[in-house]
Amino acid sequence: MKSRLMILPATVANAIQLLRVPDDFEEQEVYRYVTGVIARVEENNPDYDWDDIAIELEAHGFETVDFILGPSLG
Repeated sequence: MKSRLMILPATVANAIQLLRVPDDFEEQEVYRYVTGVIARVEENNPDYDWDDIAIELEAHGFETVDFILGPSLG
């Protein structure tokens, strides 16, 4: 079975995150769900960091994935 992955882009390269998406989420549902989680964490905790978001996502079956960011193409 193939893994479905989602890249969470960021303006700072070392803040980019990669998630493994649970099988029971449809493509459009994943986008809406993840943006909703991020918005909730930001609203509830103005001093949030990535760990706060990751904990919430992992509680619903998402998994953070280590990756190597290659050189810029542009």
